[in-house]
Amino acid sequence: MNDELKTLAALPFHFVGRHPKPALMRRCRGDAVDELSTQEFFDRIRDFSLGLGALGVEPGDRVAILSDSRPEWVIADLATLTAGAVTAPIYPTLPEAQVRYILADSGARVVVVADETQAAKVRAVWDELPELSVMVIVDSADSAAGEDRAAGGHLELSLAEATDRGHRRLMTEDGLGREYKERATAITPDQLATIIYTSGTTGEPKGVMLTHGNVASNVLAGGSVVRVDSEDAALSFLPLSHAFERAVVFLYLYCGVTVTFAESLDTIARDLGAVKPTVMTGVPRVYEKFHARVHEAVAGAPAIRQRLFRWAVGAGLRQARAVLAGRSASLLTRFQHGLADRLVLSKVRGRLGGRLRFVVSGSAPLSTPIAEFFFAIGIRVIEGYGLTETSPTLTVNPLERPKLGTVGPALPGVELKIAEDGEVLARGPNVMQGYYGKPEATAEVMRDGWFCTGDIGSLDDDGYLTILDRKKELIVTAGGKNIAPNPVEAELKRSPLVAEAVLIGDRRPYVSALLVPDFAALASRVDVGSASREEIVERPDVVALFDEVVEKVNAALARHEQIKRSGLLPAEFAIATGELTPTLKVKRRVVAQRWSDAIERLYSA
Repeated sequence: MNDELKTLAALPFHFVGRHPKPALMRRCRGDAVDELSTQEFFDRIRDFSLGLGALGVEPGDRVAILSDSRPEWVIADLATLTAGAVTAPIYPTLPEAQVRYILADSGARVVVVADETQAAKVRAVWDELPELSVMVIVDSADSAAGEDRAAGGHLELSLAEATDRGHRRLMTEDGLGREYKERATAITPDQLATIIYTSGTTGEPKGVMLTHGNVASNVLAGGSVVRVDSEDAALSFLPLSHAFERAVVFLYLYCGVTVTFAESLDTIARDLGAVKPTVMTGVPRVYEKFHARVHEAVAGAPAIRQRLFRWAVGAGLRQARAVLAGRSASLLTRFQHGLADRLVLSKVRGRLGGRLRFVVSGSAPLSTPIAEFFFAIGIRVIEGYGLTETSPTLTVNPLERPKLGTVGPALPGVELKIAEDGEVLARGPNVMQGYYGKPEATAEVMRDGWFCTGDIGSLDDDGYLTILDRKKELIVTAGGKNIAPNPVEAELKRSPLVAEAVLIGDRRPYVSALLVPDFAALASRVDVGSASREEIVERPDVVALFDEVVEKVNAALARHEQIKRSGLLPAEFAIATGELTPTLKVKRRVVAQRWSDAIERLYSA
C-alpha cells in the first residue's frame, strides 16, 4: 500500500477517484438495505461540509457527533474534517451529564445527533453550553426543520436541510466545488483532526487529541498488514465513536471495501445473513457470545449430533493447529477435516454469513480457546492491540503467520519496548498530541518521547507482543501476591453458562469471583420455571453448576490465583447501569460499588 494518504481530509477525494461503485456505503433496515454509490456518498459529504460553512463553522471549530453507527455518522465526520474543523465523537449511550461534559470540554459549536432521543439529551443541557449554537438532527421528526426551530440563540435543523444549504451554495457560488477541494487538500498532517474522549473505565474522561497525520499513518500501516480490497464486503456494528472501528472504516474506504452498517447490535445475526460479509471487526464479547450460542444450540441437540459436532471441531482444531505451527497436517487429518467441513463446519460458518475470509478482534484481550474455535471452524481471527491515544493500533497479527495468545508485532513505523516494571511503552507517528486541556495528565503518560500504555506485557524473540493485564488492574492480595485478573476471567467465560466474570481480591486475604450467568444458557440446563433471577441464583443446583465451572478453572491455576469463593449476580452488566463501557469493557470500580454487599458476603465467613 503506497503512502499517499497524508490527511483524512484527502480520503473522500481518494475513494471517489479510485473506487467508483454502485454501492460503497450501505445500512440494514429491517429486511431492506439502503445503499449509496461512491459518487452519492461523496456528494453528501461535500454538500454537508459546505452546509457547515453556511452555519458558521470555520477551520479549527469543534463539531460533535452523537449518534449510533450509520452512513450519516461517516458523512458528518468527513464533512467536518474536509472543512478543516475538528470532530468530537460522543457515544450515543452516554447519559445527559456526560454528554454535557464532552460538549462543554470540547467547546463544540455544532452537534450532529441521530434522532429525537439524542436531541432531547442536548436540549436538556443546552443552556449550560454557551459555545453550542447549532444542532443538526439526522432523523428529524420535522424533516423540514430550519429557522423556525431557532429559539434563544439555538438553531435546530435536519441533516437534509443542512445538506441542502450546502448544495444551494454549490449551485450558486462560482468555483465553490474547486475551492472545497483546494481547501481540503491544503490541510496538513499536523492539524488537529479529532478529540476522542476515553470511555473511562476509571476516572473522568480525557479528550485525546489526534492529528490528521496520526490517524492517516495508522490507516496506511494497518492496511499494509491486514489486506482488504474493493472485492471485499464488510459488516460494521461497533461504535464509530470508538477509535478502533472509526479507523477500520477509514481503511475500508481507502481500499474501496463496501461497508454495510448493521441496523443495531440486536440485529447482527439477521444482518450477517443479509450482508454475507467477507471481513468483519468485533470485540471479544461478540466472539464469546457466538461461541456460547453455538455450544448452547449443540447442547440441546440429540446425543449423536453432539458427538458429531465435537468430532468435527476436533478435526478442525487439529488442522488449524498444524497450519498455525507452519507445518502440513497429516493425510488423515486433512481427510477428516474435509469431511468435517462438509458435514458440520461449513454450516457453523453459515451462521456468520458463510463468506468470511477473516475477522479482527480488538479493544480487549481475546482468549486463546475462543480464537482456536474460530480457526477450527475455518475462520481466521486476527487480534490486534492499541489505545485511543495511539490512533489506535500498535500491533496486529499478520494473516499469514498469526500467533494465538499474542496481539502480534508492531505495525510498520511503530516502536515498542517493555519498561522495567513490565509496562508496554510505544512511540511512532500515530501517538497522540496529548490530552485536551490536561497538560499534567499528558505528562504522566509521555516520558522521553515514549507513550506509557498502562498495560503489562512481554515481547517474544520474533517481536510479538503478549498483553498480560492492565497495570492498574493487577490484584495484589493481602499476602502480597500479584494476580492478573483478565486471563482468569477469560477462562471462566469459556463456559457457556458464564456471561461475565469479575475477580475480586485486591488487599483481600484470597481471590473470589462475581459471576453473571448467561440466563438463556442456564435455562437450557435446569428448569427455572417462573422463578425470578434473584431466586434462580440462590438455588443449590444452580450454585453447584457454577461451582463446577470454578473448580475446572482452578485446576489450572497456581494456588495463590485460585478462586476460594464465588457469588452469582441476578442482573447482567449493562452500559445503562454503568458497569460496561460503550465498547463492552467492564468498569471494575462501578461493579465493586454496585455489588459491594455481594462482595462483602464473599469475605464474611
